[in-house]
Amino acid sequence: MCSHPLPGLALLLPPATLAALADTWLREDCPGLNPSALVTGAVPSQAALWAKSPGVLAGRPFFDAIFAHVNCQVSWFLPEGSKLMPVAKVAEVRGPAHCLLLGERVALNTLARCSGVASAAAAAVEAARGSGWAGQVAGTRKTTPGFRLVEKYGLLVGGAAPHRYDLGGLVMVKDNHVVAAGGVETAVRGARQAASFALKVEVECSSLQEALEAAEAGADLVLLDNLRPEELHPTAQALKAQFPNVGVEASGGITLSNLPQFCGPHIDVISLGMLTQAAPALDFSLKLFAQGTTPVPYARRS
Repeated sequence: MCSHPLPGLALLLPPATLAALADTWLREDCPGLNPSALVTGAVPSQAALWAKSPGVLAGRPFFDAIFAHVNCQVSWFLPEGSKLMPVAKVAEVRGPAHCLLLGERVALNTLARCSGVASAAAAAVEAARGSGWAGQVAGTRKTTPGFRLVEKYGLLVGGAAPHRYDLGGLVMVKDNHVVAAGGVETAVRGARQAASFALKVEVECSSLQEALEAAEAGADLVLLDNLRPEELHPTAQALKAQFPNVGVEASGGITLSNLPQFCGPHIDVISLGMLTQAAPALDFSLKLFAQGTTPVPYARRS
């Protein structure tokens, strides 16, 4: 099992939103006539879901919503967050044959992508914990348009923090905001006014001088962006010496292989865009099997 910070993560997903996403994805895949439905007809059928690559299982609520939308039922054999060892039978789906095949590719794509993000997140958290660091590994807002909820959910299942979901989740003052506002102090002052008491303000900085200016102006968090480890840690230490309550996030150029170099006692959060941008999808297949027979693991075609 993959450990994650919250139990029952599926409760975070509003049913109406899940249904709306499933409807959108299915309409994209089949916006008009479905000629292949005449090949199978509506005969009652069942199919086995197989995991063919290792990783972390994530995305069950989306998979369920897609098949519910086409009048099929899913029975799961593994819980969300399970560590997959191929070839593993993960679930069975029952329903009319033409409905099973209508939902098949959409459901597999969603599960594969969500599980890939969760697997990358779990690997990043494991690397961080292996270095003895106890801070938070996080994703970023570098997500796929229309697929953000799936990817943010995958981060959570993998044990990482999702970071802000959208522009309203945190007032992030980036370099372009500073340029437009005419300086760090002016930008932070405007951000503090917009944030009121409800939101935190984070400021992207590329030097100790900028970080100190942001903290002095009232930033809750400072994002030290694109600093090499040898620059990052002394900068964070100097900032914390003057502003111990300001959170420090490190980001930019961080990968699974170099992540431990960015872990340190003065770093609170490490965010990686690659968790959503570069995570490889896991490999799943859905195979129909005859009533009264035992499903056989899918053999990869050459």
